[in-house]
Amino acid sequence: MRVFCASVATECNTFSPLRADFTDFAQSFYAPPGAHPETPTLCSAVFPALRRREAAGEIELIEGTATWAEPGGIVNAPTWDRLREEVLAQLRAALPVEAVVLGLHGAMIAENCVDCEGVLIESMREVVGPDVTIGVSFDPHSHLSAKRTDNADIVTVFKEFPHTDFVETGEACVDLTLRAARGEIAPAMAVFDVRLMDILPTSRDPMRGFVDRMQALEASGAALSVSVIHGFMAGDSPDLGAKLIVITDNDPAAADRLARDLGMELFSFRGAARPDFLTAREALQRAAAAPEGPVVIADVWDNPGGGVPGDSTILLREAMALGLTDAAFGTIWDPMAVRLCHAAGEGARLALRFGGKTSSVAGDPVDAEVLVKRVQKDAVQSFGTSVVPLGDCAVIEVQGIEVVLNSNRAQAFSPDLFSNLGIDTAARKILVVKSTNHFHGAFAPIAAEILYAAVDGPYPNDPRKNAYTRLTRPLWPIVDNPHELEAQ
Repeated sequence: MRVFCASVATECNTFSPLRADFTDFAQSFYAPPGAHPETPTLCSAVFPALRRREAAGEIELIEGTATWAEPGGIVNAPTWDRLREEVLAQLRAALPVEAVVLGLHGAMIAENCVDCEGVLIESMREVVGPDVTIGVSFDPHSHLSAKRTDNADIVTVFKEFPHTDFVETGEACVDLTLRAARGEIAPAMAVFDVRLMDILPTSRDPMRGFVDRMQALEASGAALSVSVIHGFMAGDSPDLGAKLIVITDNDPAAADRLARDLGMELFSFRGAARPDFLTAREALQRAAAAPEGPVVIADVWDNPGGGVPGDSTILLREAMALGLTDAAFGTIWDPMAVRLCHAAGEGARLALRFGGKTSSVAGDPVDAEVLVKRVQKDAVQSFGTSVVPLGDCAVIEVQGIEVVLNSNRAQAFSPDLFSNLGIDTAARKILVVKSTNHFHGAFAPIAAEILYAAVDGPYPNDPRKNAYTRLTRPLWPIVDNPHELEAQ
């Protein structure tokens, strides 16, 4: 069996001051055919999974491009056109194939295309025809259009937020796609529109129990796959919001019933799933008063993983105003400040302006005398088995607080963000990370407590106030009873 795979992925915050071009993909991750590393990236776990199948003699694998850009603003037209045509040309050259497997994110929006993934899957269907099996894996923070599900036979989505199961999701996509291509199963897919846009972390109930039930349904054979699209509130998409996907083996009626039942259960969680959000001052004061550390504070809305710059200074300024010293911040994105610190060298003291460069709502730049404690080129952090580049980095000390400055935007995933740069996390009372929940899996084992600080900034965090221009369906919390409204 000949199988083609490719991965083109990013997450686009259409309200972000950032813009994305090919440089963003090349800087984050770009692997031409055959050059994908042994370790997966967040959206390319299908590659190593398929390689194992080829090594076992099951398939002949034809690899296309695999690329990922750190979440940012909309993608410019030339970049989207280039990447789309690149993988389509690779697919045409690979024909004939019996299956296509794609590792996508699901929230890419270009200036000339609102539904990038839908267009790509539809175009691939046109190339291969109706009889080839197409399988796709998505991130849950995405937009599920009919164009995607009409043209794909298999759709799997990370169940966990934080996305600690991205490898398992890629493997499930590969397994179901190959089984369908061999005729062992006849996938019947149903989608239920939950009409909900909320924050749904699975590290806590009610979502923890919901994910456990999804997995139990798959284990029992009641469904081949159960997935939830959470939606991505920072993307102005007509398909915004949560959706429930069920795939059964040749039982469309059962898939419909289960998708609706689970979807309405998910809708019942509205407003109750997100953690308690504190103000910056509340979070810092509570952390400082804790009997032991480290207390991890998430700066949830200045999360580069949500497409914002990650250079907000608001929490740092609050910590400085409170006179806190036993703290480390990771990270503040500022390539210019990093360059100056590298030029000054370790041990140097200099007057430095850093942070607050890209948005009028993310705090003013900090102007202070700093101590350069560490400089490092090509720094990295880990996210499970994946390696995340941070670019050139510098660790500075300002008023007793250590701050990691990075040149490649990336949210905080792991404590090795700090330890790789010489910061002992166990010796710090407070660790501040820019992430909504992806940090949780790796930081929870070392944290005495985890707090969430909701600091308004460039991330559009309230669907009721976001200036959506493409949304026409009723969603909670924009309307209280979207299902009743739709039924009228």
